[in-house]
Amino acid sequence: MVTLKDIAAEAGVSITTVSNVVHNKKSRVSPERVAKIWEIINREHYVPSMSARSLANDHSSIIGVITHITPQNTGSTMSDPFLSAFVDSIEKRTREEGYYLMVRSVEDAGALEAISRSWRLSGLILTGMFQDDFFDATLNLGIPFVLIDSYVHHPDVYSVGLEDEKGGYIATRHLLENGHRSIAFASPSIRPGGVIDLRLQGYRRALAEFGVAYDPSLIFTQEITVEEGKKLGRRLSEKKHITGIFASADILAAGIMAGLSECGVTVPRDKSIVGFDDNYLSQLTIPGLTTIHQDADKKGILATDMILSQLRHEPVAEKNVILPVRLVERGSVKKLETC
Repeated sequence: MVTLKDIAAEAGVSITTVSNVVHNKKSRVSPERVAKIWEIINREHYVPSMSARSLANDHSSIIGVITHITPQNTGSTMSDPFLSAFVDSIEKRTREEGYYLMVRSVEDAGALEAISRSWRLSGLILTGMFQDDFFDATLNLGIPFVLIDSYVHHPDVYSVGLEDEKGGYIATRHLLENGHRSIAFASPSIRPGGVIDLRLQGYRRALAEFGVAYDPSLIFTQEITVEEGKKLGRRLSEKKHITGIFASADILAAGIMAGLSECGVTVPRDKSIVGFDDNYLSQLTIPGLTTIHQDADKKGILATDMILSQLRHEPVAEKNVILPVRLVERGSVKKLETC
């Protein structure tokens, strides 16, 4: 098996130079030598030792994408089409920069500390965080991290979020503008101060703007899976007075549409629905799903660039970024003739 020493000898450079090129530290190496070293590496199928690299630097080149599992959140990260697209953009960006990606769900602070210690993680990207013991444990790890869709207020925290309240408002307002007044809100469990809570606040703001009283009986919570959505769709098929539905995720909306269809209820003839995310599912449903668009790729790229800037001790233009949302109209909302 070829070694750094072998590559250095053939390229006529030092082992340190080869190591710098492998680890993407090539500012002091000429383009010609970089090309020569990579030609040898590719020809010989050289793979750097991750264990040796982590021992030498006290950190590996692994960035972890961590989802904190709570009693109200037991689903898999990769089962959500939006999250899988988000992670895909992170993987592409980290790979370009010579880093590796670990995707894990963890239940508590102890598990997070064990993973960080065992794998010598360079940095963390965490989703759905709150200002609690788990967040405190993350701070105490002493490694760079970025929060995604989290609402933690701390001067040292880097984060990428979304106009969640506005998204809930736009979705509900669209249904109201089309004559709907009995509108269901479907989501996973609602935790105060979180993403879903903000979307619910937007839902309530739109109702108030149109003079529609908030009705807690129209709030339906369950896991975000197709099967759970289908179950809810079957329930909603029996509630004739509900004409509009705002689902807080496209995967949930798709499930609801399937459940409604099983019961002979047609979208949008009998019920209208708006989703959230604008992932590929919204274009596969029949009819196409009207939804709130957010940019999964941009969110992942921004988060990765924030981590890389911290690792390189480079300034970050903006530590807390809020990305915009917009309505994408397809065919799942019907305009009622009378209010």
